[in-house]
Amino acid sequence: MEASRTGPVASGALPWRVRTFRSLAHPNYRLFFVGQSISLTGTWMQSVALAWLILQLTGSATWLGVAIALQTLPVLLIAPYGGVWVDRLDKRRLLIGTQSIATVQAITLGVMTATGHVTIGWVLALSMVLGLVNAVDNPGRQAFVREMVPADLVRNAVSLNAVLVNVARAVGPAVAGALIVVADVSVCFFVNAVSFVAAIGSYLLMNRAALTPVPPVPRAGGQLRQGLAYVRATPAVGVPLLMMAIVGTLTYEFQVTLPAFATETFSGSASALGILVAAMGSGAVIGGLVSAGREAVGVRVIAGAAVAFGLTTAVTALAPSVATAAACLVVTGAASIWFLSTGNATLQLNAPPEMRGRVMSLWTVAFIGSTAVGGPLMGAAAQFAGPRWALAVGAAAALVAAVIGFRTRSGRRTRPAAASEEREGVGE
Repeated sequence: MEASRTGPVASGALPWRVRTFRSLAHPNYRLFFVGQSISLTGTWMQSVALAWLILQLTGSATWLGVAIALQTLPVLLIAPYGGVWVDRLDKRRLLIGTQSIATVQAITLGVMTATGHVTIGWVLALSMVLGLVNAVDNPGRQAFVREMVPADLVRNAVSLNAVLVNVARAVGPAVAGALIVVADVSVCFFVNAVSFVAAIGSYLLMNRAALTPVPPVPRAGGQLRQGLAYVRATPAVGVPLLMMAIVGTLTYEFQVTLPAFATETFSGSASALGILVAAMGSGAVIGGLVSAGREAVGVRVIAGAAVAFGLTTAVTALAPSVATAAACLVVTGAASIWFLSTGNATLQLNAPPEMRGRVMSLWTVAFIGSTAVGGPLMGAAAQFAGPRWALAVGAAAALVAAVIGFRTRSGRRTRPAAASEEREGVGE
């Protein structure tokens, strides 16, 4: 116990480079990080290849939207039940199972494309399969972080994961584009299948004795209702989830607002959009690395990040040129990761171990599942009011979330060690 009390204090004196990458000192997390770096790159490759395939098959962006919806709707509708499974089962084994199903899905898509038997119906069906997998895999991976690293490194591990996602988002599409040109779109699906095998291998190679697994919750009726009741009764958990639901629905819809911003506001081409997306991605990487070196968590810290996110998004909406917007988006990307990593770590440290899967499943719904609702809403706002107004709505949503956070009585700043101390004897 004493080590956990002194750890965060001592870490403040460490050099930035050491402090930022501390989680990688744990072999299990290091394996997880390497496996995810490969897997996420493959996932982004498949995302681009799938969009290309759908446009080749149908020539319609509408079908592309349907495929994306089929991947996000299961997260919105099924992820809370997936959280119940996460709490009931061994998380490492569960993740091996979900990644195995995703491997089969990618291989099937690759074989059907390579042999010329793929149809839009099969693409949509396989998209739904992937959505169902993500409804369980996402909360499982979120909750598993706490079993690989001690409490005082959860914020660090979550931030490094965010950096990983944004690097993969930049690398994956670039590799996919090259493979589509020099080989065939089906190759991207096969490479993605191999990337899932890398993730499975990382789980199999982990030292199980070094993990701190949460004993599975015995099967019983009403466990989802129990989780929802806990969230409603616990502001330190419920408020961050409410804040993410608001921000996730209206602010994080940059995949909708930025294309409209580039093409309609600035009359730009694909290159203008590329500049804006790259700027935000680079900012997210910078923000993730800075956030990884910080330790404070709590609702008020999340609220501070929401203020920064809202203000930088508002300034971006007013940008007079592509260059100015890109500069603003670097800061916006950093603020977005600050908000995301702080919220994620706060939930992981405040949720009881036996409830963590259900809590993180609601976080997955608020962050990813909300796209099924927020995407069309922000698309309509961009079309009828203009992209600047759509960004302004997102900025206002983040500021509203900040007000909610500052007003909560459970919003004081906390340190990971303090949060873990409260949970030390609960199921771990």
